[in-house]
Amino acid sequence: MNQPYNPDLPSTGYDKADLAALKASNITPALVAFKQCRFDDAEDASIFFARELDYIKAKSYDKIYPEFTALNHFPITHEVPEGAETATYYSYEKTGMAAIISNYATDLPRADVKGKPSTAQVKSLGSSYGYSVQDMRASRMAGKSLDTRRSEAARYAIDRTTNAIAFVGDKKHNLIGMLSEENNIPLFTLSTVEVDGVLYTDFKHKSASQILDDINAMFAYQSKLTKNVERADTLALPASVYIDISTRQVPNTGYTVLRFLKENAPYLKDIFSAPELEDDAEETNPYEKGVMLLYTNSADKFSLEIPMAFYQYPLQNRNLEVIIPCEERVAGIILYYPLSALIAVGV
Repeated sequence: MNQPYNPDLPSTGYDKADLAALKASNITPALVAFKQCRFDDAEDASIFFARELDYIKAKSYDKIYPEFTALNHFPITHEVPEGAETATYYSYEKTGMAAIISNYATDLPRADVKGKPSTAQVKSLGSSYGYSVQDMRASRMAGKSLDTRRSEAARYAIDRTTNAIAFVGDKKHNLIGMLSEENNIPLFTLSTVEVDGVLYTDFKHKSASQILDDINAMFAYQSKLTKNVERADTLALPASVYIDISTRQVPNTGYTVLRFLKENAPYLKDIFSAPELEDDAEETNPYEKGVMLLYTNSADKFSLEIPMAFYQYPLQNRNLEVIIPCEERVAGIILYYPLSALIAVGV
């Protein structure tokens, strides 16, 4: 009897639902009839391709796309149930002060939090991929696995959309992103410099010292707004700005601006490049100017809420083709403490 699986594959398991769907299809009989595939019967062919699909699904689950900034640098949570249509949360502002009291005092000052309820919508993102009976014949004859690039493309499409939602949300479906107008994150006004009679706010027209002054001023502004409660620890910059400060020297120090910030900014833990913040990143930047985003990287402050992570359903039969539907459910950005972040437009 022929081996019902490819010994080169790292996995020899399979999804029982995929196996059942293959057995019920008209695909495996067609493969058995093709003698060059060398299957003993439909059971043999079904198990072989169920294992192939198991391997492909595992590969697309494991795939990581480092260019998606939100998926790599924003806190991600899965707290909302998969079946929920909405999620209600509160945005908080700490209030109150303590005071020195006398023995048996009954008029203790009251500390509290002011909370404003917000409702986030939960929406499904979908994509799919598939293989024809000819794809399966060619795979079996060549002794190679089915092309994993199709499943990776489906995963990429969903991850790309999730990443865009994390930055700009989706107004049509009431999803909020970090740069959405409705998120209540304060806007910081950058300083201006005059060059040939024209005023600029972008970093390429500023000296190293002026760039450092702008970033220090952002921290000072956040401290003033929050009475020094919020201390952001992460700075996201447009890719072009990140490259600039990686090579721009701070005079008389031997340090680049980037290195100087990393070693001397008291609260900063991470500075990274975000192509999504470039002035021409239409999919993720609504301001049409370079954006600098300062925030606290903690799920206690905000998170990208994904009630159901990328999921691949059992295959579906369509004539002489199998289709694997894929789904993810997202609620966008859940922002508990809007003052824990700052947005600066025009870097």
